[in-house]
Amino acid sequence: MARGEGAEQYAAGLLSVKPLNTDIKAVKPKDMRNRLSLWSKLCFAIGGAPYQITGSALGFFLQIYLLDVAQLDPSHASVILFVGRAWDAITDPTVGFLVSRSRWTGMGRMMPWILFSTPFAVLTYFLIWYVPPFEQGKVIWYLIFYCLFQSMQTCFHVPYSALTMFISNDQKERDSATAYRMMVEVLGTVLGTAIQGQIVGGSSGCPTESDVININSTSINNMSVVTLDETKQAYMIASGVICIIYVVCAACLVCRREREKRYESMKQQKVLICPMPRWNIYV
Repeated sequence: MARGEGAEQYAAGLLSVKPLNTDIKAVKPKDMRNRLSLWSKLCFAIGGAPYQITGSALGFFLQIYLLDVAQLDPSHASVILFVGRAWDAITDPTVGFLVSRSRWTGMGRMMPWILFSTPFAVLTYFLIWYVPPFEQGKVIWYLIFYCLFQSMQTCFHVPYSALTMFISNDQKERDSATAYRMMVEVLGTVLGTAIQGQIVGGSSGCPTESDVININSTSINNMSVVTLDETKQAYMIASGVICIIYVVCAACLVCRREREKRYESMKQQKVLICPMPRWNIYV
């Protein structure tokens, strides 16, 4: 009996060790899978820069551009700015509703919205800073493209904001990625103002003392025409630079593809997805 009891205790001791090893092996891959790399966090954070860069450039310079460069009436410029912001307030809940109803694709749920809205947002932003050759339809021109840009920007930023839920299943990792995003957004606000201000401000040259002494009515008219043309060109160059930054930031965001959370939840529910399409085996 003593030998039998000792053998049973020894066997029970061996059996109690094996589950501990299996638990350790099962926990490590899961923790590593929930971790986000530094590159993934940076790519996600860079995606928030376009909204802040374009928003700061439009907020600081659009009114001055409409009055001094496009030479619109103050009442027309106020209508354009007001209608654009009111249209943005309408498109935000509309796009949010459509994004919540969108289906999963091979690229994820939010990424198609970001990818397909980027070219149209870049095009409409560039046309905002272009002075059309006609005079009668300027107000309609800026009103249409300003509203279209607000719509395309909403199609980019609303899915991007919701993308935080899908980048990781770990709350700490999502908080860390959000901190990176906030830092890049602050830098984007400063960058948009700096780019627009430096390029536009550098185009307007002040006359020297000799120019002031030898000035006449003809030179005044020539100077005003040259300065206006140079200012128009400077605004277009600044918008082109911002458009390039917009595309680069969107490309970095696309490089970090969202994790399909529904697939993770199906795995937790012990659903086995076969490689063949349209085949689901429930264990």
